[in-house]
Amino acid sequence: MHPLREVTLGQLLDEVVEKFPNNPALVYTDRDFRLTWKELNDSVDELAKGLMAMGIEKGEKIAVWATNVPHWILLMFATARIGAIFLTVNTAYKRDELEYLLKQSDTENLFIIDGFRDSDYIQIVYDLIPELKTQPRDFFASKDFPYLKRVFFLGQEKHRGMYSIPEIIAMSAMTTQKAYDDRKASVDSHDVVNMQYTSGTTGFPKGVMLTHYNLGNNGYWIGEYQRFTDKDKICLPVPMFHCFGCSLGIMASLNHGCAMVLLEQYNPVDVMTAIEVEKCTAVYGVPTMFIAIMEHPLFSKFDFSSLRTGIMAGSLCPITTMEAVIQKMNMKEVTIVFGLTETSPGMTQTHWSDENLIKRTTTVGKPLPYVEVTIKDPETGEVLPPGVHGEICCRGYNVMKGYYKMPEATAKTIDADNWAHSGDIGVFDEDGYLMVTGRLKDMIIRGGENIYPREIEEFLYKMEGISDVQVVGVASQKYGEQVGAFVILKQGFEYKPEDIQDFCRGRISRFKVPKYIAIVDSFPLTTSGKIQKYKLRELAKELWPDA
Repeated sequence: MHPLREVTLGQLLDEVVEKFPNNPALVYTDRDFRLTWKELNDSVDELAKGLMAMGIEKGEKIAVWATNVPHWILLMFATARIGAIFLTVNTAYKRDELEYLLKQSDTENLFIIDGFRDSDYIQIVYDLIPELKTQPRDFFASKDFPYLKRVFFLGQEKHRGMYSIPEIIAMSAMTTQKAYDDRKASVDSHDVVNMQYTSGTTGFPKGVMLTHYNLGNNGYWIGEYQRFTDKDKICLPVPMFHCFGCSLGIMASLNHGCAMVLLEQYNPVDVMTAIEVEKCTAVYGVPTMFIAIMEHPLFSKFDFSSLRTGIMAGSLCPITTMEAVIQKMNMKEVTIVFGLTETSPGMTQTHWSDENLIKRTTTVGKPLPYVEVTIKDPETGEVLPPGVHGEICCRGYNVMKGYYKMPEATAKTIDADNWAHSGDIGVFDEDGYLMVTGRLKDMIIRGGENIYPREIEEFLYKMEGISDVQVVGVASQKYGEQVGAFVILKQGFEYKPEDIQDFCRGRISRFKVPKYIAIVDSFPLTTSGKIQKYKLRELAKELWPDA
């Protein structure tokens, strides 16, 4: 069996460049942008030297708030080369969420694009960091963000107080090859290379610290379970800021020399076009993405004969959707991956060769090599036998280093025996296949996005007139779950659900804004006064049965 390897992401890139220098590495079908592995590597080196010349030290965070633009992947590898930490920012974030992330992470460097959907990133950053407009870039200091040293714009344009990509590249000549080689040699495979913020199973978003060792090895097996070689082309319409894109996608490609066919953002027609034009052999997506593709009126016009495999993950995969993908999109070797951001993320996966269709569509597969997965009693910690439901726990090379600056939260997730507790309920069958059946906590998964109710509850408390609020998941045919809120108002206030939604818009991510809101007089309580959320979820089913 292929051994676990103590190599950095930069060293993995060196290997693939040496093996397949002229193979396609990065392709965008909606513009004239194609890079071979050698061309990608040369661009990465140029960018990395420029970052060093600008003073970025080993261990500094480089936060990227952007869609899947071409420089996103180049910057990810350049960061890894120089021993910095690549911090991915959710593109749906609004002002308050970005402020929290920048402060909690002690971010030194921030890269942004102009915006996404209804969010003007440039204006948000200027509102948060007014010093950008008044201070010289070389002497920049922010009162509210004392760690922040530099802000960059991911493009050609110049914006007051921000550096541009051409300026970084121009600076690359100031870094000697020896200084660059020395920096690369100083990077260790067990160094943190990536931070992704997740609500996980408890509390506010936490920075998951992942190492080269975590990501590189997990990517190898994720690709191996799809039978990837240098002849494969992976269509990646999933967001790179999420572990689905930057871990399952890029890392699998890096380990096997596959071409990455990227879309800046998801659009069913663009996905189908990319698959046909590039003759992609794999495509990734959450169930809602596949459903939207197959239900699109132009679906029958496209050729999917090149497809073979891919990953459907991010939320529970409906059996009928899996069967349709296999039959209608020719993805006879499609796989399901289950895991957490905290586990790099894959812990189990169905295998391309699994012949039992029921196992491939109703389970999330077996534990990946070198990964232990077990079911424990959430109360006693006792390991449970097949057929008995309990909490899914994972141990192995793929478990994160911890949450950034949150030792107590880390200790709650990773126990003394190094088991990472998922917060998900599951059961193994007699053949060793895992089924995910529920969640211990109240986390909502909407179309692959993890939403923690407490975060929304705390935000809604800021609205004058709200006395108490409880947020729960409402079952949704389209998204799996939607956000529902039960609200108790203070005396003298009269709000409609629309008023509460309007308060949220522009301040928190669109997918976190409660879709369903009920104004109530009280909550169901236990005899000790604790709120019974399960009863609210039952009430939600009665109030919104057609969600």
